[in-house]
Amino acid sequence: MAKTIEETQEYLGMWVTADGHVRQELLPNGRYDEARGALESAYQGRYRIDGDHIDYIDDTGFTADGEFRDGVLYHGGMIFYKENK
Repeated sequence: MAKTIEETQEYLGMWVTADGHVRQELLPNGRYDEARGALESAYQGRYRIDGDHIDYIDDTGFTADGEFRDGVLYHGGMIFYKENK
């Protein structure tokens, strides 16, 4: 039986748009830190994964969501790719 993304924690790490402008790090403690262009930590908050769905609640109370599909994160009209170091 295939493991879920929560079990494998494949979502952890840095996710980046193709142009590198938006960078979102999903941390193991359930927090995220998002940079935009030269602005580090433009958004920070909590996230929760359920299956392939991710819910975000930033520290100001704004909420958003996204989906993981075939190793790609779709969020807020943007497409993120996992950065492999």
